[in-house]
Amino acid sequence: MDVRHLELLREFAARGSVTAVAAATHRTPSAVSQQLRAAQRDLGVQLVRPQGRGLRLTEAGRLLARGGDEVAEAVAAIASRLDDLLGAPSGTVDVLALASAAVYLYPQLVSTLEGSGIDLVLHDDDIAETAFAQLTADHDIVIGHSLAGPAPAGSERCRVVPLGAEPLDVAMAADHPLASRTSLTAADLADQEWIGVPEGFPFDRVLQTISLATGNPLRVAQRLRDNHLIEALVARSDLLAILPRFTTRTDRGIALRPVEGVPTLRHVSALMRPDAAQRSAVRRVLEVLREAADAATQTAAGAQWTGAQWTADPRAGTARSTGDEERDEA
Repeated sequence: MDVRHLELLREFAARGSVTAVAAATHRTPSAVSQQLRAAQRDLGVQLVRPQGRGLRLTEAGRLLARGGDEVAEAVAAIASRLDDLLGAPSGTVDVLALASAAVYLYPQLVSTLEGSGIDLVLHDDDIAETAFAQLTADHDIVIGHSLAGPAPAGSERCRVVPLGAEPLDVAMAADHPLASRTSLTAADLADQEWIGVPEGFPFDRVLQTISLATGNPLRVAQRLRDNHLIEALVARSDLLAILPRFTTRTDRGIALRPVEGVPTLRHVSALMRPDAAQRSAVRRVLEVLREAADAATQTAAGAQWTGAQWTADPRAGTARSTGDEERDEA
């Protein structure tokens, strides 16, 4: 059995198409197709079959793709033990995160690992929940979120490490009539007009749940991705939005109110391929990410995010700085 065949099937399982595998591995689609046929011939079993205009793995193909995962993980574990023997972890770690989590995770990550020998390559993206797992094919760590639980949809093949949970609140202008209340119900929100996020995003699930609870569709005037932009629009209008509690700029004329009886807790997790999770440098980055998430959770309980730092909430205790990022996206 040629280990290269297992790696090819592993890539196909992760990316879903000959074209995607070709692009990721710097080969032509024709070359990938030929290699799939060669693997089928050498192994004596059908590995892929037509589905629509593409291909999908057979049961044997899926079994061997999982074998490719196991081989890659074993090799990465050996390399990690060698790194541990030689000293501190080093190398490049590529991290992608949704921006509304990156805003409180990345600053501490960068400052902690400066001069450590670990080179960080950081990205931010704002995508549907089901797309986070797919990105682990190209990034060592992908930080996603979900309202259903710590593991976002589609992450069955990933190593999932929960980083924390954050409430999502209803955001409104500070002088909005609903801002006089300490909490809201779905019924309070039935006749309001909203700024939403694209369908399939976790924040949109909150709106869907409110809609189901009231029995009527909510009026969504706009669908945007950038939380900083949404904050600006909410502060100058009667529109409502769902925004994260930890990093929404409440010092800019915005009030946040929790919704009773509606699940609004988003789980933020790190997703990795099993082999990437074995790397010493990746494990060190993950350790710092967990520390940053814990600090944000503890600090936000008694503080407001000003975009530059956490500042003391007069109704609670003091808080400490966690970064200097201003940009935040859903």
